Amino acid sequence: MTSVSSTMQITSAMKMVSAAKLKKAQDAITAMRPYADKLTELLQSLSATLDSDSGSAYAQQREVNKVLLVAITSNRGLCGAFNSNIIKATSSLVNNEFKGKEVSIVTIGKKANDAFKKSGKVLANKSEIYDDLTFENVAEIAQSLMNTFVEAKADKIILVYNKFKNAATQEIMTEQFLPIVPVEGEANANHDYIFEPSKLEIVEALIPKSLKTQLYKAIRDSFASEHGARMTAMHKATDNATELRDQLKLTYNKARQASITNEILEIVGGADALSN
Repeated sequence: MTSVSSTMQITSAMKMVSAAKLKKAQDAITAMRPYADKLTELLQSLSATLDSDSGSAYAQQREVNKVLLVAITSNRGLCGAFNSNIIKATSSLVNNEFKGKEVSIVTIGKKANDAFKKSGKVLANKSEIYDDLTFENVAEIAQSLMNTFVEAKADKIILVYNKFKNAATQEIMTEQFLPIVPVEGEANANHDYIFEPSKLEIVEALIPKSLKTQLYKAIRDSFASEHGARMTAMHKATDNATELRDQLKLTYNKARQASITNEILEIVGGADALSN
């Protein structure tokens, strides 16, 4: 009973800490998501209208032989299936969709690194990003990924992360980072824009910023999802601990009452024996 009560206090405290951190993380991702999505949409629309021979180096469509997966997890556990879902999704890509391809993995988060480091596929581990999660630090990681693609060390780069929906729900995303995916359908239609200095120069200047923003959004999404998942997991753990403690108390009280009853019966029986 003492052990369960102690565990309940810990899980309750962790739930409150995650709830406080979730509010800040949720505000950050909901504030930047419209900007990031609109920037990506605009860039994809403009890229699709460029001639194929004048396209950006980041839009080159090559035969996919080398694949780089970016698995985004957390540095800590106790957050339900948050990390295991990403590890399973990444493993599925390696073993199914890209089976037979040369696959390497960049891990963001210690849990992903611990899961894949023995496979020999981990190209780099960027778990330290959570110590100071800023756009500037994420931009450095994004730039290294962009260089990897331009230098043809990878023909396709995919982000695997949890997208934040609400505190109890996270959606597993497998999002193509490079090459840039042109928008299909009506989004490709030419809009009546005036470009200055030129469409090509604008696109080539915006692409690096857009890619860095895309990675920053993914990590921010994952960061908010982590706290939501941990808050939910700790809430359930606290409820379970409370239920278990109550059951133990009931069992303890029943056993104590049975013991007292037996003692009373023994005393009464002894008194009756003496009187006879």
